[in-house]
Amino acid sequence: MVGAGSGLSASLARTCAAGGMNVVLASRNPAKLTDLAKETKATAIACDATRPAEVKALFGDVAKLGVPDLVVFNAGYRTRGPLLELDPVEVEKTLISSAFGGFLVAQEAAKRMVPKGKGSIFFTGASASVKGYALSAPFAMAKFALRGLAQSLARELQPKGIHVAHFVIDGGIASAGRTSEDDKWLDPDAIAQTYLAVHRQHRSAWSTEMEVRPWVENF
Repeated sequence: MVGAGSGLSASLARTCAAGGMNVVLASRNPAKLTDLAKETKATAIACDATRPAEVKALFGDVAKLGVPDLVVFNAGYRTRGPLLELDPVEVEKTLISSAFGGFLVAQEAAKRMVPKGKGSIFFTGASASVKGYALSAPFAMAKFALRGLAQSLARELQPKGIHVAHFVIDGGIASAGRTSEDDKWLDPDAIAQTYLAVHRQHRSAWSTEMEVRPWVENF
């Protein structure tokens, strides 16, 4: 998993570990993953997903464990504000973190999965993947690009046995102060179960995009 941390990525790590997978957690700051790595018996590796050399090195390390069955790109960065006040440097960082980072990770994953003829590459999107909100143009640009990448790769790689899917997380995720008992927040463990279910789909009925949202839209 690239872009590991708390919240959804932690739930994904626990769900995959419980499903019998060997988990690798990649983050710019792997020190913050110590407890999660211990809990899930995962390997934590330092990686900036926007740097080609670091992404290549990450997959070189992963190769020691074998060809990955599932790669999840969960990284990203967000800057907000009125158009006239946006810092171009921050906008560029937002685009590179999501779109370019997603490309680099998918490319290295595909290099290893295609010869094997199997594997899944999943991208985490957001409401902004399908709707641009006011004061959030950079994030919408980045998430639209990531969704476009996923659609293109699905058409290119699925005939080669690689399952590519994009997940629209349409709502806020439960966290500290946002309990999943409050219906307006998505339960990260439930989202993780959805990822795993899609990974286990039969290839005759692969989903290429999955939208998840609270069952009551009161936010």
